[in-house]
Amino acid sequence: MILTLLQAAVVTALIAYLHHWVVRARRRNRQTWGSLMARLRPDWNSRELTDPTLWADALTATPEQKWQRIEGARGLCAMFQNAGVMLEMADYAARNSDTIDPALLASLRSDAMQIRVSVLEALARYAFCQVNEGICGNALRAASMYTEMTLHMTRLLQANAAGMVPQFVAAM
Repeated sequence: MILTLLQAAVVTALIAYLHHWVVRARRRNRQTWGSLMARLRPDWNSRELTDPTLWADALTATPEQKWQRIEGARGLCAMFQNAGVMLEMADYAARNSDTIDPALLASLRSDAMQIRVSVLEALARYAFCQVNEGICGNALRAASMYTEMTLHMTRLLQANAAGMVPQFVAAM
């Protein structure tokens, strides 16, 4: 009796997973540059991260000042989400274009994953203690990679969807 229930539960879980996988594959195949662009966080702007004074002040600023400058956990969450969207954009470009530079795609994918790991580490540390130099170090590393990734993504868009560049720059 218990074995039958266990088998039924395993089969049900497998069917649910396969259904979820098919739905995600269909959604991925219906994506466009515009739909991906619309998923970028509109309530957060990374222009502050490109300010050279952020990096110059990083040596003398207190951890609290650095944390405020990147907008704390809100900024980190936005970087995490936008890095995931830009990773999907890179995958979309790879699926739909033959002229993509493989090195650029590899760089985008690597940057996105490093940003996401750094952000998760900073948020986990922040959840357990006050803002300190270690948390700010992870946050600033993620911010630095994020600004570089946006430059790479702009190059990718210029080569494959030049009409989307102004919208992407405005969203960043």
